[in-house]
Amino acid sequence: MSYQALYRVWRPQLLKDVVGQQHITKTLQNALVQNKFSHAYLFSGPRGTGKTSAAKIIAKAINCEQAPVAEPCNECKACKGITSGAIVDVIEIDAASNNGVDEIRDIRDKVKFAPNEVRYKVYIIDEVHMLSTGAFNALLKTLEEPPAHVIFILATTEPHKIPLTIISRCQRFDFKRISNEAMVGRMNEILSHDQIEAEEEALIMISRAAEGGMRDALSLLDQAISFAEEKLVLSDVLTITGAVSEQTLSSLVVTIQEKETAKALELLDRLIQDGKDPHRLLEDLVYYFRDILLFKTAPNAEHLLERAKVDDRLRALSGQFQLTWLYEAIELLNTSQQEMKWSIHPKIFLEMALVKLMNQQTKQRVENEVNQPVSPQVEEKITQLENALRKMQNGGGGTPSQQEKSEGRQKRVRKQAPQARVSLSKATEMLKTANKVKLQEVTSSWGNIMERVKAQNIPASAWLSDGQPVAASDSMVLLSFQNEMHRDMMDTKFREFLEAVLSEQLGKPFGYVTLLNSHWEKVKQDFVKGQATSSEQPQADPLIDEAIKMFGDEIVEVVD
Repeated sequence: MSYQALYRVWRPQLLKDVVGQQHITKTLQNALVQNKFSHAYLFSGPRGTGKTSAAKIIAKAINCEQAPVAEPCNECKACKGITSGAIVDVIEIDAASNNGVDEIRDIRDKVKFAPNEVRYKVYIIDEVHMLSTGAFNALLKTLEEPPAHVIFILATTEPHKIPLTIISRCQRFDFKRISNEAMVGRMNEILSHDQIEAEEEALIMISRAAEGGMRDALSLLDQAISFAEEKLVLSDVLTITGAVSEQTLSSLVVTIQEKETAKALELLDRLIQDGKDPHRLLEDLVYYFRDILLFKTAPNAEHLLERAKVDDRLRALSGQFQLTWLYEAIELLNTSQQEMKWSIHPKIFLEMALVKLMNQQTKQRVENEVNQPVSPQVEEKITQLENALRKMQNGGGGTPSQQEKSEGRQKRVRKQAPQARVSLSKATEMLKTANKVKLQEVTSSWGNIMERVKAQNIPASAWLSDGQPVAASDSMVLLSFQNEMHRDMMDTKFREFLEAVLSEQLGKPFGYVTLLNSHWEKVKQDFVKGQATSSEQPQADPLIDEAIKMFGDEIVEVVD
């Protein structure tokens, strides 16, 4: 077979060609020049970061005819023989398939013999963490004190699975993930050598899909080149990787921000139909919201962004999303991602995640509207009224004129007592026809009602922000208030306006009853108690009811 994959053709032949591992290559070059290399090395790190390539380069460097050298010459017989695999003194072992005690005992017996063609025997054991416990025990003594002509190089992607007794006998080098910039630079070098044109965005997308592995990046590049026509473009890479473009992700996030549920689900369905992986799409969403969070909190750290591109749309989104919502959104998506791993219907989990995000966005908007500060004029008026009420309540110790005013206010308060009793009576009567379904209907529409009130009447919105629906029937809703002044204003001044808004939003004529929270709790308890004991209580006397209506319940006293 004449054709070779790019990652094989461009496999590093010098330590300086090992991309993104300068902290390791420089140390090894100095050790080779000074002839101070160790008898055992442990190379650990993610896949495709150059561990096995570095091991073979070391094997060539120590056996090069020009040694001691920092880099192998790749021209002498020893270097060429090791590169082609013709020299039997450099042995590569795959521990995944040779992980038993017998294979390691065979190595232990053969290390005693001197090399045939070069100065040093080199054993490169790949995926060494796959060795069995017995195999590790068989390797211990040989690894600690091998003959002078033997060098062991162990490579692994999971160093935590290797016994500490093995790690302590080796010089350990941790290979790190290769940065996107380093991978793009290496790919540009390869493409320029082969005279192939490619968009920078296409190479960036390949580097992101490779997740820090140079071998994965070159495999994807090889596949993309085969798929592309004349020039490698971003759409080619998106097609072969199943990834989603930054523009599409941005459009999806905008639909979430604008609460366009149907549009978001249609866009999601189109992406799935085009072959996009739901797992990958959800991961991209997590990264995109993470990028918005980073840009919002650290605008100067643009180099840390993974999926988003800094433009006007990103700036607008970062200003529209609240930090608390972004925290909750990332946590929600992460939970959905965990659940999706074990599901045979990943698309459903992705759709559920989008709907939850939009409901979360709606909830936060309502909270922001309710908690929005009122205008200075309204706030000043509220303060004056609260001060007046406080003076009225504590007016007994004032001057005679103040005392007279206080008495007048108290008389007016007493005159309002029947009105309060009317509200209690209306609330009790309404509860007989109230049900949870109607309350849920009103509660789900309450955010839109608040937005409508604020758009038409800001003072009414300020007074209504203290109240909330606690019960509802087919034509009435019971609003509970913490502050008596807020309740009175909504019960008198803004009644017609609020009833018009309720009727408009709920689609039929709707009225309301107002109560203070303390009164509501009492009415609720009395109503529940009455429902529980209604079968045991005697029929009400019409004569007594008529007397109460005429004279009031403070005057009428019923004696058995």
